[in-house]
Parts: sequence; C-alpha cells; structure tokens
Amino acid sequence: MTTLKSRFFSLGLLSCLIGAACAAHATTQKNAKPAAARKGIISSNPYLGAIVVEANSGRVLFEDKADAKGYPASVLKLIDLLIILERVEQKQLSFQDQVPVSAKSSKTGGSQVYLAEKESFTVDEMLYALMVQSANDAAVALAEKVAGSTDAFSELMNKKAKELGMHSTVFHSVHGLPPARGQEHDVTTARDLSILCRELLLKHPDTLRYTSTRERPFRPNAGNKTIIMRTHNHLLGHVEGCDGLKTGYITQAGFSIAVTASRHGQRIVAIVLDSIDLRTRDNKAKELVAKGFAVLDPAAAAASHSAQTAKAHETKK
Repeated sequence: MTTLKSRFFSLGLLSCLIGAACAAHATTQKNAKPAAARKGIISSNPYLGAIVVEANSGRVLFEDKADAKGYPASVLKLIDLLIILERVEQKQLSFQDQVPVSAKSSKTGGSQVYLAEKESFTVDEMLYALMVQSANDAAVALAEKVAGSTDAFSELMNKKAKELGMHSTVFHSVHGLPPARGQEHDVTTARDLSILCRELLLKHPDTLRYTSTRERPFRPNAGNKTIIMRTHNHLLGHVEGCDGLKTGYITQAGFSIAVTASRHGQRIVAIVLDSIDLRTRDNKAKELVAKGFAVLDPAAAAASHSAQTAKAHETKK
C-alpha cells in the first residue's frame, strides 16, 4: 500500500514538473521577438506601406499605411535623377558633359556597371546606368560630378526633399545601399516617394526616357567590357501603359517599387514600400495600378479587365 502511494506521489510530482515546463516555454515563446525583428529586417507582408495617386492632381486613389517609415533602397536614385535633370534644364550641366570615374566610385559595391578609375562617360550614359542597371558606382560618380562629393550631394538630396514637402524623408547615401557601421539608413515613406515621382513626371519629361528603357548596352563596342543593362522593373512591357519608374532592394527592407502608368490620357503613380518578396511586390504593384485606374475610370477598367480575361481564355485553348 505504501509502495502504491509512493508511485501516485511520484506521478503527480512529474505531472506538475511537466506542466511548469510547458508554461515556461509558452511564456518564452509569447515574449520572444520574431527572427526578422532580431535581425533588423523591417519588410512586411504584403508591404510596409503603399499608396496610389493621380499624377496630375496628386489625388489619393488608395493608401494603406502610406506614412509608415521604411528604407527606400535604390528607389532613392529617383531624387538623384531629379537633381541632375534640374541642373541640365538650368544649363548648369549638359547631357554630353563628361563624368570622370574616381577611385571611390569604382569601388562601390552592389548593382553596378563596373566603372574603372579614370574612365569617363557622358552624363546621359551615366543616367541610363543609374536608372536601368541601378548602378551604385554611377550614382557615386554623378554625385561627385555635380556636388564635388557624395556628402555634399546628400545635402542637396535632403534640401530638395524638404522643398518638395517630403517631411518624413532623410537621405544618408546617394545610392540606397545598406549603411556601413556607424552610419544610418535612408528613411522615407510611400507618400513621400509619390511626391517625388509626381515632381519628376510633371516637370521633367526626360524622366520617362530613362525609366521606360528595358535594355541598353553600356560601353558598346568594347568587347567583353560591354555590359547589357536590363531593367529590374518587371512591370515594363507587362502592365498596360507602364513606363517607369524605379525599383529597390536591400535585405533589411525587402523589395520596393515606384511605378507609373498612363491610360486614356490619365496617369497614376503607385508605390509599394518594403515588401516581403519580389513576387509579392510585383503582384501588389500590378493590383495597385489596376485599382488606381478603376477609381479614375470604372468603365474603362472593366472593359480592360474583360479583354484581358478573354485573351487569357484564348491562350489556354
């Protein structure tokens, strides 16, 4: 009898210990931060923030967390383009001016056209490299050409952002690469990026010459030094009326895109900031473009959708 009581006591004690361990594990799991947060990753599913605006008026057609602060990555190169186009139009710079390659620009990592120190290319060619290839080395070379240094050019970027009313934006780099130790991330919002895109589209027609280009050689006729630049904007050629603008990616921020499209005399700008992956970003961007035009012209959007559906059915036959 004593042995039986002892066994029941042991089983009860074991049950209590297991229960306490499970409760402690549950509390630990509840308080634990997601792995992504621990690594400093801010991208969200489907995105951190998004907005669609009518280009001419700025009327908001859709927004979702449009003021959430994120990292623009290479989308910020649009303000590089804006500053340079302004100087060309003000006759302070010419598309045919030569841009020398410094040691610093030749050593810039990430997406690039592999500039070599002491090479020289026109402003025009460097802008294609900046927009089509998203070349970080071209961003540095152009910044040095215009302002003398990347730090001085960053000051121009922040000054311009303030003038445009991009109140939640701060730039620390000319290319959008992840910051080095001791440096800070570039920060912006979907709403601020839409302001930047509208400024480019409404006042600088050369913008679309660069952002609509899907493929272009850099250093043509230079043998194995020639680089075939290909756009990272997968909506070009696949979404009706799409002719820009810019994509961006860094590990911490995921995938972003600023896209514009024109249909039936109407133009919209759609921003997807810091999406979880490439497919989600592109799918959401397509959805936002369709949603924007549906708000502007429901009848035309319905007809376009019907035509696309019919075409899809024909393809399957």
